[in-house]
Amino acid sequence: MLPLDGFRVLDLTRFLSGPYCTMVLAELGADVIKVEQPVTGDDSRRLAPKVEGESYPFAMPNRSKRSISLDLKTDRGRQIFLRLVAEADLVIENFRPGVVRRLGIDYAAVKAVRPDVIYCSISGFGQTGPYRDRPGFDIMAQGAVGLMRMTGEPGGRPVKVGIAINDIAAGATAIYSVLAAHIQRSRTGEGQYLDISLVDAGLAWTVWESGAWFGGGEEPAATGTRHRRSTPYQAYRTADGYVTIGANNDRLWERLVTGVLDRPEWLTDPRFATLPDRMAHIDELEVEIERLTTTRATEEWIKRLDRAGVPGGPVLTYAEALDDPHVVERGMIVEQEHPIMGPMRTIAPPTKFSTLDFRVRGPAPWLGQHTAQVLRDSGIGDDEVAELFASGVAYDAHPERQAS
Repeated sequence: MLPLDGFRVLDLTRFLSGPYCTMVLAELGADVIKVEQPVTGDDSRRLAPKVEGESYPFAMPNRSKRSISLDLKTDRGRQIFLRLVAEADLVIENFRPGVVRRLGIDYAAVKAVRPDVIYCSISGFGQTGPYRDRPGFDIMAQGAVGLMRMTGEPGGRPVKVGIAINDIAAGATAIYSVLAAHIQRSRTGEGQYLDISLVDAGLAWTVWESGAWFGGGEEPAATGTRHRRSTPYQAYRTADGYVTIGANNDRLWERLVTGVLDRPEWLTDPRFATLPDRMAHIDELEVEIERLTTTRATEEWIKRLDRAGVPGGPVLTYAEALDDPHVVERGMIVEQEHPIMGPMRTIAPPTKFSTLDFRVRGPAPWLGQHTAQVLRDSGIGDDEVAELFASGVAYDAHPERQAS
């Protein structure tokens, strides 16, 4: 028994923000039906690398779902979609504002079919405001909320965070918002409309940065790997790479200088004696620490840090991170069998529940893999299903792979 067993989702989302949300909902038990346009499907299906014509990047956030392909620009496609709405708990989309209204599948149209529906819209800038009509991807949102000005090295060009952080922030925001609306509906019987933007979601994650600005007028700038309010808390060069050190309070500072760096005199050095002193002389502190850390290999420093009880670790490449024995032992890499690509790997759900079976529930579907099945389950007869395929309203990219 999973928390969302019996919870049906009609997923109109593409790329990453919405698919990330619905992936998590699916692995919590929801029946996620991904609704895609014929022939091309989700835009991320075009992304390389591909195996047997199927996109590996698409397969990551679209696992554990079913796919149907309908032409929603046709009256018949829209009618079928609204027929499916009658059995849906959540409709989620991430088109530009106004698109679903033009298609006739906006909140008002859906609510007329299912009054207690939860309807979630994710967009770059939201459904209101002067920028609502702007198209917006992750990088536009990172630029719009200041993240690119506070990432990278001091004095350098603006730098994008290494992952699609605003997309994931919006997806995570959608997850907890949908679950909150679901709980509220179970108590009141009322549905909900959710308006989520990549900009709002990313801005909400600037917790300490907003505190510094509102409290002291300090505008966050790029600091490399340094912490804005504490030191030593960054990556330092070693003889063969980098080591992270997080001695960000007086207790850990004492352990670092006495048990790791063998510089007890720094405890009374007026440049480093207190945290304000260390922050005022952070450049000098970095030079002094790296004068020492560059004399030994990263692994040697990690052993010393561990013995002294000071947080620290390596700065790995992504390939090294995936091959790390701790990551492997935690079960974060999952192997599964895709119906077209064959054996493939993906990243597992991160939470380890004591009794809840939170896991990847299956591979990503090929485009329209479940179209016929879902249509038949909604009460449409075989002859009509065949006609829908023949007319192009319904689509299956690989009908030859369907079991007879």
